[in-house]
Amino acid sequence: MSVSPEPSGDVTDPKVMRRAFGKFATGVTVVSVGGGTPHAMTANSFTSVSLDPPLVLVCVGRSGVMHGRLTAAGSFGVSVLAAHQESVARRFANRRRILGPSQFDAVDWLPGDLTGAPLLTGTLARFECELWRTHDGGDHTIFIGRVLSLEQQDDREALLFFHGSFRRIIPDRSEVRA
Repeated sequence: MSVSPEPSGDVTDPKVMRRAFGKFATGVTVVSVGGGTPHAMTANSFTSVSLDPPLVLVCVGRSGVMHGRLTAAGSFGVSVLAAHQESVARRFANRRRILGPSQFDAVDWLPGDLTGAPLLTGTLARFECELWRTHDGGDHTIFIGRVLSLEQQDDREALLFFHGSFRRIIPDRSEVRA
């Protein structure tokens, strides 16, 4: 007979909640917007929503720089990071980095053909999206984007975030399809 775990944390304590949410392994992305003031941020709150129409979502804190920039831009890019891109994830997660176009100086990127959003190279996948809907998510906004374009690579390892640390996952090459 299995015993259910006892409640062990205060759901009103953000530190307790962050640790509990950290038990769920996620992929790591960089979300970006183009225009006169390009900006990017590391996000692990990214997921597919629908195939028809093709929709994805990303959650952005209301107090973050990206919140205002994404709302104003009306479009965004998502770069799904590969295992070798941990330093890129850390760069765009650093709230003290220089903002504006120079934040992209140390990374390889190209502007999206449809949105102009900076898309990182060497990634597992890249998406360009137009803002489709927004929803209240407490201290975050849930931005849903309609996918306009995508590129993908099957021969790279994934970067994950689990239990407060970056991790790697190596795909089973026998499952990779041509």
